[in-house]
Amino acid sequence: MKSLYPLPIIALLLTGCGSQSLPKVGDSLSDATSADGAFISWKEHIIDDPVIAGFGLSGSDGLVVGDLDNDGYEDIVSVHESDSEYISSEYDPNYKPDQAGHVRIAFGSEDPNTWTNVTLAEAADSPAPEDAAIADLNGDGYKDVIVAAELSHLIYLQNPGKDCRTVAWPRLILPMTRDRGSYIRVFFGDFNGDGQLEVSAANKGAQRPGPDDFDRKTPVNIFQFSGDPLDGDSWSEIELGRYSIPQNAEPIDIDGDGDLDIIVGSRGEERIALLENLGGKDFRFKEHAVRFEGDYMAGFNLEHIDLNGDGKLDIVGASGEYTGLVWIEQPESFDHEWKVHKVGDWGPDWMIGFELADIDSDGHIDIMCGSYSKGSRMGDEDVDRFDGLGRLGWFRNPGDSNGTWTRHDISRRKRGMFDKFIARDLDQDGDIDFLATRGNSDPFDGVFWLEQVRSASPQPAFKAARENESPEMPLP
Repeated sequence: MKSLYPLPIIALLLTGCGSQSLPKVGDSLSDATSADGAFISWKEHIIDDPVIAGFGLSGSDGLVVGDLDNDGYEDIVSVHESDSEYISSEYDPNYKPDQAGHVRIAFGSEDPNTWTNVTLAEAADSPAPEDAAIADLNGDGYKDVIVAAELSHLIYLQNPGKDCRTVAWPRLILPMTRDRGSYIRVFFGDFNGDGQLEVSAANKGAQRPGPDDFDRKTPVNIFQFSGDPLDGDSWSEIELGRYSIPQNAEPIDIDGDGDLDIIVGSRGEERIALLENLGGKDFRFKEHAVRFEGDYMAGFNLEHIDLNGDGKLDIVGASGEYTGLVWIEQPESFDHEWKVHKVGDWGPDWMIGFELADIDSDGHIDIMCGSYSKGSRMGDEDVDRFDGLGRLGWFRNPGDSNGTWTRHDISRRKRGMFDKFIARDLDQDGDIDFLATRGNSDPFDGVFWLEQVRSASPQPAFKAARENESPEMPLP
């Protein structure tokens, strides 16, 4: 029998046009349940965005928490690139070192929906800030902040103490980092065991790497100081190695020997490396290639946990081989091959952020995940359900390291980059919620928290905070 429709119309019905009748992820009834049989859904709450800030806050990336004012409540330091298009100082003639970029603090309270938001740094102090870390660097009892600026440098911001909500924080751009490239990750850690914190950071070379950046190598460093951390002459750098577009320098005691090793991720080489801390006061490290078959990791965001119960930390990361999540099993020796275990698929969405937590209260660590939308940052046009979109979801741990993880989708929108999650029980109701950032979706970028909601019957998987939003989409 001859079809009633021409072939092009049939193709459209089978692909994009058919998405209008498919169930949207956030509107679908959740099938996720907790250990006691309650259904799990999620409610979004805005902490900071352009409306709250009063200016065009956008490009939100990193997120760290700590009690900055010593009032007993955790505060949030967030970084916002504030760019609709990447600008590279090396490749773009329109680059301006004082272009917008913001570091913000959301001071917490006993109410998870009441925050006091202030700008900590902006413009030339923090051009395209990508990451931040919190620690009491100068030993005065108040936590300080260091920020990695993707267009330029590292900047140290010293907590002024009891007036930290209302007065400007003293600051120093580390002189050896000024105009040296593109700092994308930054961490505090005591690497030589002397009781004084140092800083580790990866310099990827340029905000938007061009062909020359893949061909050259840039450093992963430790920065130490002696004396006043606000004095540029107090700081010195120790180069640990050079890599093609390094994008991580994360401190973790991966071998459990009591000192901090460093995990390096190289985007250009599509690999991760382990810098084993050999101990002592002089910052001695030995590099090991983390080798595994049939997959690769660029190592931007990683988590570390013992998933198979053998007493050794494994590595959880986004897979480069397919658009999903894997964990790699630490071998008996660092130089042996690490075994790859698949957690779950996420395609065509590009997974970028995740966090480990026991979401369903069954005693096993699950994984909250977010993706990076690949379309326009300024509008919802020109993408459909088969494109890489902004997605939230989580994988349920089967309780067996060889078992099958179950994916539970929360929301899938045309725009959104969910780069960072931090697990907390914000509303003190006994279950895990998540602090998170959202970028790539101006004017919806900023900081939010996801409230875990438990109910006796299934509810829609996601309740957005705004009525006007980037549209919810079906699964591909």
